[in-house]
Parts: sequence; C-alpha cells; structure tokens
Amino acid sequence: MDLTVLGGGHGAFAAAAALAERGHTVRWWRRDAPALTALRQRGTLGLRDHRGLRQVPVGAAARAGAIRAVPDLAEAVRGARLVVVPLPATAHEELASRVAPLLGDGQVVLLPPGTFGTVVFAKAMAAAGNRADAAFAESGTLPYLARTRGPDEVAVSAYATRLPTGVLPARSAGAAFRVLRQAYPAVEPVGDCLSGALMNAGPVIHPPLLLMNAGPLEHGTSWDLHDEGTQPSVRRVTDTLDAERIAVREALGYGAPHFPLADHYATAGEEWMYGRAAHGKLTGSGDWREPIDLLGHRYMREDTCLGLSFLVSVGRWAGCPTPVARGLLSLASAVTGTDLYARGRTLESLALAGLTRPALKKLLDEGFPV
Repeated sequence: MDLTVLGGGHGAFAAAAALAERGHTVRWWRRDAPALTALRQRGTLGLRDHRGLRQVPVGAAARAGAIRAVPDLAEAVRGARLVVVPLPATAHEELASRVAPLLGDGQVVLLPPGTFGTVVFAKAMAAAGNRADAAFAESGTLPYLARTRGPDEVAVSAYATRLPTGVLPARSAGAAFRVLRQAYPAVEPVGDCLSGALMNAGPVIHPPLLLMNAGPLEHGTSWDLHDEGTQPSVRRVTDTLDAERIAVREALGYGAPHFPLADHYATAGEEWMYGRAAHGKLTGSGDWREPIDLLGHRYMREDTCLGLSFLVSVGRWAGCPTPVARGLLSLASAVTGTDLYARGRTLESLALAGLTRPALKKLLDEGFPV
C-alpha cells in the first residue's frame, strides 16, 4: 500500500521503518527538512527490536519496502491511501490546517493516539471547504513502544497487538478499516471517534507519574518514570483515574471492552494493547530513562493539559463526575502556573459543549458539513 508518515518523533521513526519493512511504499515527511535530507543521504534507517537490528532503505524514489524521504508536505499527502500522524496532540491544530486542503476521496488519516484530534482535522477540512470523502481515525495508543537512538536508528520495545480505534465520520468506518488493516492488522473497531478518544491511555498513565514524583524529578538528573516512578500508591491513583475514564465511557453508552489500564501491568488475563506484561517490556528496555522538565515535557503538555482536560470536559458534559482527573488537572495547573483546563482540548474549546446528545451523535456519525 502507498502510505505516508508525518512527523519526526519516536513514533514517526518507528512507523516509517516498520511499515516499510512490511513491504509498504512509505513516504515520510517531517518539519525538519535538513534532518530528513541527511537521513536520505545516509541511505538507511536502523530498526532494532526483539529480532535484532535491520537496515531499512531510505531514498528519494518510491518503491515497496523502502522509505521515500519527501520534503514537500503536499507531495507527501496527495494520493496516499493512509496518512499516519504519530505526533503529539499539541501539533494537531497547525498540521491539520496544512493537511486539510490536500486530502482526497478515500484517504484515511490515522492519529495514534488522537485525544479527539480527529475532530480537529475534520473541522479544519470543513473550514478549508474541502468536500472530499476522507475519514479520520484515532487509536488508544501508538502502534509501537519506541525510542530513537540517534538520528538514524529507532528501537521498538513492543508492538501493539490490539489497537482500539474509532472513526470520524462513523458512517465511513467500514471503508476506513479496510485501509487501516492493511497497515495495522491489530486495529479493533470501537465505534465513533469519541469512543476511540476515550481509549487513550496516556492521560491515565502519565499525569499521576509526573505529579506524584514531582519532587524527585526536580531533584534528580534523569529518571525512568515507568520504573522508579510506578510505585503502589501511584498505581492506586491510576486505577481510580482509569475507573473514571471507564465510567465516562459507560455514561455515554459505550460498552466493553474498555481496555482497563490494569491489564497493561498484568502478566496474565485479558491482553492489553501491547499484549501481556507490556509494562515489563517497557521498563526492561531502559529507553525511557531521561531528564524530565515538569513544565515542558510531553506528559504535561499533551497528556495532562490536553488529555486530562478532555476527560474532565466530557465527564462534565455527560454528567459523570471525574474528581481524580479534576484534582490532578488542578494540581498540574498550580505546578505550571497556568490554567490548563482553559488551555486544554475540551468540548468547549472545540465548540461542541452546547450540543445535545442526539446532535453530537449525528455529528460523529456524519461528520462536519462543508
């Protein structure tokens, strides 16, 4: 399949390498054009996982099983069956406005995960006056637990074995999943994009890790939050926060499976998004040891500011209390000196809070009118 990866972070490196290795024709665009050019000149991107290190070809020509480095965004997007955007949600608004005019009939845009970014992209497409029949999907996590090791190598600790995914507009889900499964056989339909957004694990895992380890983080030079920071008291908070997420899903009428976060840590029982014992694979790699700036880290800017605010907002709209989510968001606002809810991705900021349930369902089913 002819597909495109947009972005230059860990997830984009993993997506470009893994999808090309599986035989797809991959176009790769990132904002840092010089870095992309340098990688093209080196000629390969290293992919390291449980099978060892392999070199994936990188060049300027399109061919199956290789990555084509494309510096022009329009050239990268136009004609691709699938556009994968493994970028933080903080990048969505700016990128959506640039991608919106370029999309055509039958294309699918995947945001893994999305934090309701499907709505951001669909609104941008409507605002651009683009009437093409494109679909937007978002999953509960990235398809890869991945970290870059320099400018030309990415290490993947685990591949997603289950990817709960929602689609906007929901009427296009059948066609969208036929495209998605060619790249990611692990995708599982969970209904509309709001259901998919409420599968996002980042706002459940990361805010408690940041805020409950704030003192040691500011005192030390580097930490593996998922190892040293995941203590029993933190787990109790994440379990309670995850119960709020599931309660919001149920209040909106979404049924099981809810992919409870407890399964991420378990070695037996129901398989989570990265399979059983996923937490052990993550901490065993050593790739998540890093210096963490509480104010600027992605876990604060994306998962807390955008992700927690979204959960609180949807819970309020659905009449479902989220006291732990609200408390963590208030504490994070005090730590950063910023009203994170006001800056967050909420139904209010998306101009959806005034919709009735039937009106929102219609929008999620049919998409935004142009």
